[in-house]
Amino acid sequence: MCFQWKKPYLKKIIQYNIGIRSVCFTHTHTVLSDILILTDSGSHVLLLLLELTAAFNTVDLTILLHRLEFWVGVTGTALEWFKSYLNGRCFSVPNVPLPWGVPQGSILGPLLFSIYILPLGKILASLGFNYHFYADDCQIYLQINQQHSFSIMSECLSQVRSWLSQNYLQLNDSKSDAILFSPTNMNGALDVSTLPLNLKSCATSLGVKLDSDLSMSSQVNATVKSYFFQLRRITRLKSILKRPDIESVIHAFITSRLDYANSVLIGINASALSKLQKVQNATARFLTNTDRRMHITPILADLHWLPVKFRINFKVRVRLAPSVSSFKSALKTHFFSIAFPP
Repeated sequence: MCFQWKKPYLKKIIQYNIGIRSVCFTHTHTVLSDILILTDSGSHVLLLLLELTAAFNTVDLTILLHRLEFWVGVTGTALEWFKSYLNGRCFSVPNVPLPWGVPQGSILGPLLFSIYILPLGKILASLGFNYHFYADDCQIYLQINQQHSFSIMSECLSQVRSWLSQNYLQLNDSKSDAILFSPTNMNGALDVSTLPLNLKSCATSLGVKLDSDLSMSSQVNATVKSYFFQLRRITRLKSILKRPDIESVIHAFITSRLDYANSVLIGINASALSKLQKVQNATARFLTNTDRRMHITPILADLHWLPVKFRINFKVRVRLAPSVSSFKSALKTHFFSIAFPP
């Protein structure tokens, strides 16, 4: 029902930059691309990563149903379906009516929450802010050319807090971060003492660590640390599992981490790329019982494993291929344009 219902109203949700895609790193690409374009043009960019407290549990169902009807256009039988789906829920111990929140663990939960916060996107757009929401992950960013932009950001946060309070949501200040991206050789050019949130040199966006210098070194280092931790755990299983089973475990716990949002790493320096390649090399040698002195390229080829650099390039091409074939794709107009030869 969800996927059939989404189609007529998808444009209304996308126009507010609400992320409902199953692959969340498309959202990360958009934010990172905007930041890179602005810093390359010589501007500072302030990014706020807002965290909400128990967001899905405090959604007011009366307000949500109103948004479904008047903001998205769900009426008639479809609206009655949502009413029957949302109303009448209760706690199991003891039985207590539950007139708040959206059902968690279902595909409709994030979608309904995205619809619930549609007006917040309209407020941010009226203030001239760029923003992206992915369920309850809120990212707001602003191009900063003058000092008074910080006061505008403070005013924005004030309005966000007010709207959240009116809609029974709460901002978690202790988990909300701010990070300032500056053009090359312009770090420290602004007085950041008046920022509304504590400024950090590294912040996490949907599992991707962003450095203030956009080097992606924190993301690479954290990824490598996680990879080797998982590899050490898997080595304990080698004596009790057959090779096909070990390979499945490697793909589940290591390769999946190697591939997650790896397209944001395109263009990183060779030093950072070599750290990731060492992880893949170590994993391949472990799986095949190959000595460290043997050349790794034929081993990777025998396993049909693309080297890290080519995995990144492949991911970018896979993500862009549907956009190239569809002239109506929003991704195409945002990320690239097609050049036709004369």
